[in-house]
Amino acid sequence: MTTQDLGSNIPTRAGWAEEAVAEAAREGPHTGTEHLTREQQVLERIDRARARKARVKEPRITLSHGAGGKATHNLIEAIFLDAFRNPELEQLSDAASVQVGSGSNQVRLAFTTDSYVVSPLFFPGGDIGELAVNGTVNDLAMSGARPLVISAGFILEEGFPTDDLRRVVASMAAAARAAGVQIVTGDTKVVQRGKGDGCYINTAGIGVRERAVELNAANARPGDVVLVSGPIGDHGVTVMLARGELDIIADVVSDTAPLHELTAALLDAAPDTRLLRDATRGGVATILNEVATASKVAVVVDEEAVPVRPEVRGASELLGIDPLYVACEGRLVAVVPAEQADAALAALHGHPLGEGAAVIGRVGDDPPGLVLLKTTFGGTRIVDMLVGDPLPRIC
Repeated sequence: MTTQDLGSNIPTRAGWAEEAVAEAAREGPHTGTEHLTREQQVLERIDRARARKARVKEPRITLSHGAGGKATHNLIEAIFLDAFRNPELEQLSDAASVQVGSGSNQVRLAFTTDSYVVSPLFFPGGDIGELAVNGTVNDLAMSGARPLVISAGFILEEGFPTDDLRRVVASMAAAARAAGVQIVTGDTKVVQRGKGDGCYINTAGIGVRERAVELNAANARPGDVVLVSGPIGDHGVTVMLARGELDIIADVVSDTAPLHELTAALLDAAPDTRLLRDATRGGVATILNEVATASKVAVVVDEEAVPVRPEVRGASELLGIDPLYVACEGRLVAVVPAEQADAALAALHGHPLGEGAAVIGRVGDDPPGLVLLKTTFGGTRIVDMLVGDPLPRIC
């Protein structure tokens, strides 16, 4: 690896990488062969930082704990995973694998759960109801499953308009019909005025795993290819602008959509696919960091190859955020063997939801555990997991 700007070209939200580089910089300038030593020092410090046991330092929960980035991962690993630990949960996948029956009667199921707290409830291209159905369907699809049924639990705030509730429920029903799933059970709770935010929705979903495929972040191998199914960042930017707090006008709508048919086409074309993930909270960057860490590989991304709509890129620049960290609700990231990459890309292009698919990077072996971005300026920088909460309440 040639890491040209490891010390000076680190993204703003670099977390442990930024800390390691800053620590190395405090030791003073280095030249000649000492530059390589400094680079190695940075990488060693990053390795040590990542090897530390996850812990939650904050005395109270903050919004960053729900943003899908580093704080979320620390919360999950230090509190939830530590308490509930079991082999299936340790996979930290979008959906758990559950086997029912035995022998020839055995059925492989996928089971997932999620909660939706988006603000505003209605935004260009969708609403909380459609988002809840599509998000649950997509979590099942990312495990290679065919979605079957979902549940819907509503937490409503006293005073929430019943017409808005009817609108949300109608949207959920339409989304379920479009995805070919049924809403078969549910629950309703009402909290006092001021104790909620209008409407929250919790879902669970069950799908059947008909393919002999195991999709996991630890499956990536050097030489693999990284694809995205279309332009990234649409949903997060749409929701942010829909709040009306910023004087920014952009013609952008949420990309919320069910991805199960797209994933089926991809797996037909590339049956040895290593990983599928929908790029929700934390965006593409967080997924790639999970892959790099779990598989102990390097992921190298070509910035020019990452599809981003001009409107999303412009709004992101005005907001001071990187589209790689912005949530999508109708885009997936796939890691596939190099020999199946062309077939995978063609399969994505053959579906309306994958027309904008692109190869954005490759998997290498060094430095393990890092995501590197080859910038449009010819440099290379580390892309860390999201730190902070640039876009709260997006899903």
